[in-house]
Amino acid sequence: MHELILLRHAEAQPAPPGGEDVVRRLSGRGEQEARAAGTWLSSHGVRPDRVLCSPSERTCATAQLALSALEPTPDMRMAPEIYNATPGELLALLDQHDDANTVLLIGHNPGIERLVALLVEGRSDDFRGMPPAGLAVLHLDGPLEPGNARLDAFWSP
Repeated sequence: MHELILLRHAEAQPAPPGGEDVVRRLSGRGEQEARAAGTWLSSHGVRPDRVLCSPSERTCATAQLALSALEPTPDMRMAPEIYNATPGELLALLDQHDDANTVLLIGHNPGIERLVALLVEGRSDDFRGMPPAGLAVLHLDGPLEPGNARLDAFWSP
């Protein structure tokens, strides 16, 4: 893998009383944010050849809206292990996809923001935040290891 794109799901509605977090839907603003993330990817020529997505309602909707801006639309794989994942768990998942050149992972905080910090700075306890629909484009200068990535671009709506 030479490039890793991390996308946090767009703004979601609150869970209904007694409702499960996994079924939270995107807000109207979140739908706009997801489309804008896709437009940014397309306008910057970012083309993932593999897309991994958490199975939550809000991440799936973010993925579908963002990927609709890319031609051809890349295939998306559901990866249940992304939901509530630690940076270490996300690294283990990504290790299984090192045959892909560019991977787009769509998930949740705090895992996404901590993974960015771990890969760029070598530690995950010092993270700076990842807003809804925020994108981080990382270039890997070697194996997928802490401190072995360069942040090439960061975008947020």
